Amino acid sequence: MMQTLLLIIGVVLVLGCEDTASTDNSPAKFSFFSNEEGLAVRNFDPAQIERGEKVYRANCVGCHGQNGEATPDWRKPNEDGRYPPPPLNGTAHTWHHSTEVLKKTILKGGPPGFGAMPAWEGKLTEQQVDDVIVWIKSLWPDDVYDVWYKNFETQQ
Repeated sequence: MMQTLLLIIGVVLVLGCEDTASTDNSPAKFSFFSNEEGLAVRNFDPAQIERGEKVYRANCVGCHGQNGEATPDWRKPNEDGRYPPPPLNGTAHTWHHSTEVLKKTILKGGPPGFGAMPAWEGKLTEQQVDDVIVWIKSLWPDDVYDVWYKNFETQQ
């Protein structure tokens, strides 16, 4: 009886796996946007990356570091309970947010009480913000960008 039950479970698992391989969640879904490793390919405008880097260097370096690396203790709150600026280079949580959320954070500032991210609305144009976001995304490792892309860009 137990052997029969195990055999049935095994058949169901095998059939279920074969059935799953042909769903929309297969890697082939992203093949148009993928490289040989199956990772999403960034199709960024080099001029936009360059503009974004210039805006970043003029406005963001003081808090987020020369290349988006921030400070080593960014996870520890300061004496006032607020967190220091996080890295933007793919080693922190920036890539956990959609482009829309990143843009809103830059324009409106960080969440009150958590950090000290100032609002840049009225100081930077929307194009400058878009350029900075593209530059930041260009810093992310390929695997980080791939996860971000598949979680946010393919859901639209």
